Amino acid sequence: MSTQCLAKMFSTHIGIDLGTANCLVYVRDKGIVLNEPSVVAIKESTREVLNVGSEAKSMLGKCPGNIKAIRPMKDGVIADFEITEEMLRYFIQKAIRTVPWRKRLLHPRVLVAVPSGITEVENRAVKDSAKRAGAGEVVLVEEPMAAAVGVGLPVAEPAGSMIVDIGGGTTEVAVISLSGIVGARSVRVGGDELDLAIIQHMKRVYNLSIGELTAEQIKIRLGSAYPVKDEESLEVKGLDLVSRVPKTVRITAAEIRMALSEPITTIIEAVRSTLERCPPDLAADLIDRGIMLAGGGAMLSGLDKLLTEETGLPVFVSEEPLNAVAKGTGVMLQEDSIWTT
Repeated sequence: MSTQCLAKMFSTHIGIDLGTANCLVYVRDKGIVLNEPSVVAIKESTREVLNVGSEAKSMLGKCPGNIKAIRPMKDGVIADFEITEEMLRYFIQKAIRTVPWRKRLLHPRVLVAVPSGITEVENRAVKDSAKRAGAGEVVLVEEPMAAAVGVGLPVAEPAGSMIVDIGGGTTEVAVISLSGIVGARSVRVGGDELDLAIIQHMKRVYNLSIGELTAEQIKIRLGSAYPVKDEESLEVKGLDLVSRVPKTVRITAAEIRMALSEPITTIIEAVRSTLERCPPDLAADLIDRGIMLAGGGAMLSGLDKLLTEETGLPVFVSEEPLNAVAKGTGVMLQEDSIWTT
């Protein structure tokens, strides 16, 4: 029996969307089995891992002095190799427990989605971390391609399809045709930059210090890229930087939209520059096909309207933007040709 057949019968095939904010794991024939924050809680003195995922995220900004909750991924790439390896090991082992015992006999074959703009050194770091975390064969795929496949774009056709995948650390913009990326732009701006813009706005305008979790909640509740009717306001609690005591202020959706304008402009410029470099025949296809948005940032209210206004093209938000890349890896896992052995 060939190595390929043995691997198919006795190993688990896993697709990983290794995101800056969240990690999603897809197991072949099972679907998405895991969706957890890319956060790890460690004991600082020994770097012992205490919690991973949702439990670790709940500890952000609330840990005692000897415990620290960290994000080992930054801007779509590995910032802390040792902790990323531990996080991957936790997620891979958790995914393996969902499959029959005979599928656990060999090391899992792992397909990892990575940003299109990362270097060869960063590529190698992702592969090495996955292998040390327990993976057998590791194959990398560019995130925009996985996202395009995941949202159902006809990537194999001889026509242009455009995907904008706005993740936690990066925004991936790509024009795809004949199963290949014709033009792409990767900018290290995403959901984390939007959160940071809100944190800085609260400090600058209200002298109020807020944490990452609070900023994320403000973004979800009030964040927008385009004016809407009946805009809400929200009470925000934080630490007054002058009196050093807790304080509550009320903020509006309009001011948060202004606070988010700089990172949103960076995303729009990435889309525009990709369109400018697009071959004329493929650009003509986009007039009818438009632009597809994926990733968590795609859910920012009014972003599709703003992009339509800025580009003149129809813009659509995918049905499950958060799951797009993971679903794409799942489709690719059905193709045995992706493996080198």
